[in-house]
Amino acid sequence: MLDLQTSDTGVATLTLDRPDVLNALSTPMIDALLDTLARLAADTAVRVLLLTGRGRAFCAGADLRDPMMSVDHPPAERGRRFVEGADARIHALARALARLDKPIVSAINGPAVGGGSSLALLADIVVAGRSAYFQQPFTAQLGLVPDMGGSFQLMHRLGPARAMALAMLGDRLPAQQAADWGLIWQCVDDDLLGSTAMAIAERLAAGAPRALSTLRSVMWAARGNDLDAQLDRERDAQAQLVQTEDFLEAVAAFREKRKPTFGGS
Repeated sequence: MLDLQTSDTGVATLTLDRPDVLNALSTPMIDALLDTLARLAADTAVRVLLLTGRGRAFCAGADLRDPMMSVDHPPAERGRRFVEGADARIHALARALARLDKPIVSAINGPAVGGGSSLALLADIVVAGRSAYFQQPFTAQLGLVPDMGGSFQLMHRLGPARAMALAMLGDRLPAQQAADWGLIWQCVDDDLLGSTAMAIAERLAAGAPRALSTLRSVMWAARGNDLDAQLDRERDAQAQLVQTEDFLEAVAAFREKRKPTFGGS
């Protein structure tokens, strides 16, 4: 259900591998994702995570046939079980990705629907093939609301006018329009998706690991901070980074007119 490949450039490519069900998220699959992310977080040889899907979809969202949906239980029990499942799996996955101390690139090879759309947007840089689309059908089709951070991502990336309409209507947002609106970084032809995403991941892998990790936390914090709080956050982060060997290497490389080689210390 998952395929993990690591390269000597420091990129770990994690592929959702249930193509027969459009890579829908099941309990075993989410458990495998959480376990894999924990191992990648501890692997210092991995500098960047590249997330994609196998087959004609990135991810169709939650597998509605999975027991975690609890459709055969009374209402109160369904609610209780969903809280447990969200805390242990669905939202645990969102938190694990958000807290990963490595850059995340997602290559969206096809439809990203429901939780699949939320999963895609948890990456720092999102690149999509031209045939891909994003959709949050929770409310329009299921009588639910977006989860796995979907509401947060739409509101912060798009603003209320577009986010509310997408969430309420459940319409498909084509990849090119998603790029034009600023929801994602780039839309490319389908046959260029893999090479484009890998090129981005390898550029990041060649960067300063501690700086990139710190940048993730600084940039995401900016969405909830006022200017004074963010200035303090930047100051404290910078004070730590100027103490690193990578910073000294960057200064030396600038003076010597060469590219720096970052070792991560």
